Amino acid sequence: MSVPSITARTLACAALLGLAAGCSTDTSEQSALAPAGSQSQAVHELWVWMAVVGAVVWAIVVVLMFVALARRGHGEADATAEDSAGRRAAMTGRPVAAVAVAGALIPAIIVGVIAVMAISVQRETDHSAEGGAPIAEVVGHQFWWEVSYPDHDVTSANEIHIPVGERVRIELSSADVIHSLWVPELGGKVDMIPGRSNPLWLEADEPGVYWGQCAEYCGAQHARMRFVVVAHEQAELDAWLRDRDEGSDEVSDEVPTSELEGDALVERGREVFMSSSCVYCHAVQGTAATGQTAPDLTHVGSRLGLAAGILPNDTESLTAWITDPQSIKPGSLMPGTDFDDPSEVDAIVAYLESLE
Repeated sequence: MSVPSITARTLACAALLGLAAGCSTDTSEQSALAPAGSQSQAVHELWVWMAVVGAVVWAIVVVLMFVALARRGHGEADATAEDSAGRRAAMTGRPVAAVAVAGALIPAIIVGVIAVMAISVQRETDHSAEGGAPIAEVVGHQFWWEVSYPDHDVTSANEIHIPVGERVRIELSSADVIHSLWVPELGGKVDMIPGRSNPLWLEADEPGVYWGQCAEYCGAQHARMRFVVVAHEQAELDAWLRDRDEGSDEVSDEVPTSELEGDALVERGREVFMSSSCVYCHAVQGTAATGQTAPDLTHVGSRLGLAAGILPNDTESLTAWITDPQSIKPGSLMPGTDFDDPSEVDAIVAYLESLE
């Protein structure tokens, strides 16, 4: 095989590895290359160091391989059989010190340094000894996230709201299979195991929206089980929680005036929703809808996304999701609707959009 063909194949493999890495600096999506907290910064620095060292070692090995191939090609063209035999005998008798240094000692030093750095980062990001009450509790489901706030009567889905500039504890568990919650810009991932509760510590340096992902294969829609962490200033977070604090479990048959605002479509949508099978799975605080197997819809109109972050929260997406969720997210537990009158779907959409 010629040296040019080896070079071409090597470059092609390097390009494929670059594409497979799938890392992006676009902060509107999840990215491991844009740390936004002290924990993620420590992990990022370790990764950069490992990437640089690995790239240098790879480059040295490739250069030496090309040099060896080039020398072998030129030598074979000019040497006789006797010369080749003598050269092989000389190589056999050479000291193995150089090989031992390049093949054993240097790699051992590199691995040792990486191990020390990794242990240091692990200690820096492990805050389990700090204790403290969790600001939020997250339960993984196939394929969405249930989020509740222990100090407030607030339940949401697929969004975790935290204060900026403060390390906070999130308590994680699973309702079915093993999941793993990972927010690349804010920290490492922690597994969610059925029957067990694991803590996750998050810290954001700046206000903003940080995307996360399930990082443990959990079924057909694992890759589309997303969520966001929203970091607020403390006053803004307090207001957000206060506005959503249900505070009462009393069931009312009246539609709040703030929901109607003179719109009869919203009132009709509420009536259709409450008389449908939706109430057996979903809950809307203060109504007869008390389902526990699907996301709480009490404030669904103000959420940033739908279907665990794969759809924008707008009228078109909400209509499509209600009508035929299996065409959007096959394998999810939400069945499609079979309303005879299409206007009933429009009414339900209007009602859900009013729940802010």
